[in-house]
Amino acid sequence: MTTSPYTSQSAFDGSRMRVLLLVDLHEGTQQQFLDAYEQMRDRVASVPGHLGDQLCQSVENPSQWVITSEWATAPPYLAWVNSEDHIETVRPLQNCVRELRSLRYGVVRETGGEHPRAGALQSTVRVGDGVIRHALTFTVKPGSESEAARILAGYAPPESRVDATTRLSRTTLFMHGNRIVRTVEVEGDLTAALRHVSRQPEVRAVEEALNPHLEQHRDLTDPDSARTFFVRAAMPPVHHVARGGPEPDGVRRHALFYPARKGCGTALARLLGRQDETAAADPASPVHRSTVFQREDIVVRLVDVRGDLETDPVRALGIQGARTAAVLARLLDAEALAVPGPLSGDRGADRLLARAGMALITDRRAARP
Repeated sequence: MTTSPYTSQSAFDGSRMRVLLLVDLHEGTQQQFLDAYEQMRDRVASVPGHLGDQLCQSVENPSQWVITSEWATAPPYLAWVNSEDHIETVRPLQNCVRELRSLRYGVVRETGGEHPRAGALQSTVRVGDGVIRHALTFTVKPGSESEAARILAGYAPPESRVDATTRLSRTTLFMHGNRIVRTVEVEGDLTAALRHVSRQPEVRAVEEALNPHLEQHRDLTDPDSARTFFVRAAMPPVHHVARGGPEPDGVRRHALFYPARKGCGTALARLLGRQDETAAADPASPVHRSTVFQREDIVVRLVDVRGDLETDPVRALGIQGARTAAVLARLLDAEALAVPGPLSGDRGADRLLARAGMALITDRRAARP
């Protein structure tokens, strides 16, 4: 097994995935929880890529449970966990759960068993940078884009230090048409950081001011409404790559919006991930760091680039070579993006960049301690 010097995260390496769901129950709801689990497991068992699960109860604290599940690869799990079916499947748990936390792991090694299990082991040990990345995407009502951008750009950032081990390091917001994408970078515990941010008065005031402009209704005072909104808005990172070492001078952050044809979101995100792997090994590439986020057929690529995107649009967009540009053209919903003509060459890259580039609303980076 080798160690990758670049990739700190990828959902496309073909390895099996282990998911741990840590559950803390309200007192007296154990039987309600068991009944809900029995209903839930039958639905999950029919999901493509699901290999099995276990329900475990703490021997020290009977209110604490763990549901472990194993998946053939990460993409089927991510497709299911971000679906409407998942929201309905877990809804019966909400009345009995005090706190719920999900952890996801690629299987690196295993022992025991007479027969090989389905799915591959993780082929390389990834090199991380201690940062967890997450994104949310949602749309505002047409005509309210400028007001929504003003609201989101105007709030005072929350305290970056969450606790002794967790820190909110960077928050960036972009807009494309009426779609907003918010990316966050956290050192430590993502759940603790998001909970910390949601409790800050200045953040709550901004979210309340934004509510009338959202296309999807939400009531942040209603836990079920808030939970449903944020589940539907979540965009998991499916690939991340960086050169390593200190960030050079002149690096600027950009976001690119790649709407996929129906059912092609995973293939499009995988293609961009492969191109970013190539860029990380190419000293001439202007891309220092890239993260691909995907939710169904919505793909967003966050890139930190030396200089301007327009200086080298082909490399910045990850479409080097006529074959790559042709594959991207087949996967991309060019009509939704209103991209005229082919994507190959500098002229095609310029056209795509003009349509896919997202407008920066705000980029707030916490000072290093």
